[in-house]
Amino acid sequence: MLEVLNLRKAYGPHIVLHDVSLNLCPGTIHGLVGANGAGKTTLINCLYGLEDDFAGTIRDTAGPPVRTHCGLLPYEPYFYPRLTGREYLEFCLQARDRPVTDFSGWNQLLELPLDQYADEYSAGMRKKLALLALLVQQFNYLILDEPFNGLDLEANLLLKEILKRLRDRGTGILLTSHILGALTETCDEISVLIDGRVQRQYAAAEFNTLEADLLQRLHREKLGLLDGLV
Repeated sequence: MLEVLNLRKAYGPHIVLHDVSLNLCPGTIHGLVGANGAGKTTLINCLYGLEDDFAGTIRDTAGPPVRTHCGLLPYEPYFYPRLTGREYLEFCLQARDRPVTDFSGWNQLLELPLDQYADEYSAGMRKKLALLALLVQQFNYLILDEPFNGLDLEANLLLKEILKRLRDRGTGILLTSHILGALTETCDEISVLIDGRVQRQYAAAEFNTLEADLLQRLHREKLGLLDGLV
């Protein structure tokens, strides 16, 4: 299990995360939802080790360092110029001292032109290429920052099915999304992050109240204004 306990992160006087605690268990999908600036990406960066100047505890309760068996899909994947999709995949494997494997099975699903330069891909194709680099490595845990962003309807549906099957295989998945439906249709539990604090964690049986609760927490004053307009 990946455990985040009393995580606090600040940039100078500005506190971004206030004593955040959550767990990511094997074989579960944990959603993280919140408005822009709530601290979601900062939390992900701390969890994956891209930020190290924080207070609190982040650990794998089984013992090994988190990054050894955890894959990250960033919000905007970066690709070196003049590198083909195939070369990018090979680079990702070699960077972790893993053997270069056959990509054809997964790519029959994702349908990427692997022999074209990755920096010429569309936004959706870039997201799928970065995802493909994770899928071929069979990580125990995946951290996915807005994985549905930039994908068309067909790819979104396929990604939901991939995530569910990975979960059923035992993979622990933490994902963020601004699309509530993508979270409620996929996740086993959802944490709501507002102003750097976990306001509430929802079990699947409580998802039917999530949208209304968020509307009240984020827009209580605007709802009053709306009452006078409509």
